[in-house]
Amino acid sequence: MASGAAEPDLASLQAQLAQENSALARAGLSLRLELRGQRLGLRGPLPCRHGTGRHPVQRISLGLAADAAGLEQAKERLKEVLRQLQQGRFDWSAWARALPEPTPGSPAAERVAGRVTSPVMKGSDDPLGLESFEAAFFADPRRRRNPAGCRTTWTSAYRPYLRRLGAVAAERNWPLGLPLLETVLESYAPTSRSRQQCGTALAALARHMGQPLPEDWAERAAGYGLHAARFRRLPGDPQILALAEQIPNPSWRLAYGLMATYGLRNHEIFFCDLSALAPGGDRVIRVLPTSKTGEHQVWPFQPEWVEHFGLEQLASTEPPLPPVATDLRRTTLQQVGRRVAEQFRRYDLPITPYDLRHAWAVRTIHIGLPDTVAARMMGHSVAIHTRTYHHWITRRDQQQAVDAALARRQSVA
Repeated sequence: MASGAAEPDLASLQAQLAQENSALARAGLSLRLELRGQRLGLRGPLPCRHGTGRHPVQRISLGLAADAAGLEQAKERLKEVLRQLQQGRFDWSAWARALPEPTPGSPAAERVAGRVTSPVMKGSDDPLGLESFEAAFFADPRRRRNPAGCRTTWTSAYRPYLRRLGAVAAERNWPLGLPLLETVLESYAPTSRSRQQCGTALAALARHMGQPLPEDWAERAAGYGLHAARFRRLPGDPQILALAEQIPNPSWRLAYGLMATYGLRNHEIFFCDLSALAPGGDRVIRVLPTSKTGEHQVWPFQPEWVEHFGLEQLASTEPPLPPVATDLRRTTLQQVGRRVAEQFRRYDLPITPYDLRHAWAVRTIHIGLPDTVAARMMGHSVAIHTRTYHHWITRRDQQQAVDAALARRQSVA
């Protein structure tokens, strides 16, 4: 009798849902209320979780009970989503955090508990914890201060390695555990930047899922730096100046000169305060907080390149840089940077944008700029700076020691 009594209530709820959704359609709205199992949710075109600018059809799981009270709450949530979309402030991480805690003893609660106590859940919808890890990543309050940088970090430094993890797990039918993590890590070259990023991504996933890692994981994952081929190809100043002449487009030639003079990342050239390049300015440019690693100031090395490349004209309110889409509500920092790399290939330049950045760093080492200062200007840590430019830093320090020793010998003589 109890189950039979519930059927009219469910039928009534479905009829109300149909009525509400018909009203939404008449109003020209694409979002719909949805019943899945015994819970209410929303469905419709929503901003891509990875910031691609697309609006694929996606679901928001509200976790509300399938009853009259739940329906009223779902309608309010739908209105709030519509308001956020209209105001351009919709944020997936906020909705992930807003989900109510599952009722103790419910299947959802058991799944959450299983994730904490056992990283591997046979037959679960998310056996590797990738979906819950992604939700936690974007919900981190520290990352929410810079949404554009957060999206770029996820798409470039986490997602590729987690996809490979998923592919290896599916191919070998392996659960999340050290054998799987080690296999994925070892699939990258020991001296590659990809290996270091993979190690960071997998370590974060392991922490999220309660999977212990060996003490030497960071050492085994270390690989951020210049591999042998790039080390040999790093351009000198004469080559950098000569290659600029191969760029026929004046706007892209300015972009090239800005990267070469200030060691900027690909995307950073479009996210800088360049007012200091005006005549009489101190020529210290400011990378804006919207960039990948936040705000920092950069000095020119070589300073005379400001005039050589004609960078003073970039101080205008509308600097003559290439027309690249930079609205981070519709694109990502990674996509902006990719446009720069594509342009280098289009002009058949034998170097990459990052070669200009590495050359700038090596130039500061030869000049004698302290590593802490150079690292701050480049927007990364001293540890990364030391690992990446270890060869040149070691050579500089050894040369300084030799010079000091020879000076002492001469003074004694």
